Formats: sequence, C-alpha cells, structure tokens
Amino acid sequence: MAAPTDAEMIELEAAAFRRLVGHLRERTDVQNIDLMNLAGFCRNCLSNWLKDAADARQLDLPREQSRAHVYGMPYDEWKAKHQREATPAQQADFSAAGKHG
Repeated sequence: MAAPTDAEMIELEAAAFRRLVGHLRERTDVQNIDLMNLAGFCRNCLSNWLKDAADARQLDLPREQSRAHVYGMPYDEWKAKHQREATPAQQADFSAAGKHG
C-alpha cells in the first residue's frame, strides 16, 4: 500500500472536514459553548477558519455563507431552532478557561 500523495492527502483532509461538519449538523444538542469548553473551538470557529482559508486564496466567501455551510442553514435560523441560553456553569467554565477559538 502506497502512502498518499500530497493531492490525495488534501482530498482526505477535505473528506474528514466534511464528515466533521456533517456530524456537528446532526448533533444540534451539543451547544457551541459546550464545544468551546471541551475542545476550545466551535461551529463558529470552523466557519471562521473556512472564511480565513478563502480569504488567503483571495476567494469571495462572505461570513454568512461560510456559517451557512458549516451549520447547514443560515446561522440565525440555526440559533432560533437549536441554540439554548448558556447556563451559569457553562459561562463560568468558558470565562475561567479563556477559550475564544
């Protein structure tokens, strides 16, 4: 079995990213603050990283479009359907850790 070429590695990384995004779309029960508190990144971070990559290549990817790509719908719609108010414990954990993606 041969090691993947650079181009194949990019394809594998893209497939892993798509799988992660799909998983996060399915797990609407997991709040962004939970992700931030546990992993130091959230859906917004992923969408920002996607936009940063587009900006680095001088591609026009508006922030709302990158968010819709990660969330699977417009961000405001996702928030209305799935986002809950952070609990005092979640907010305290977030503040204590200083995690800001």
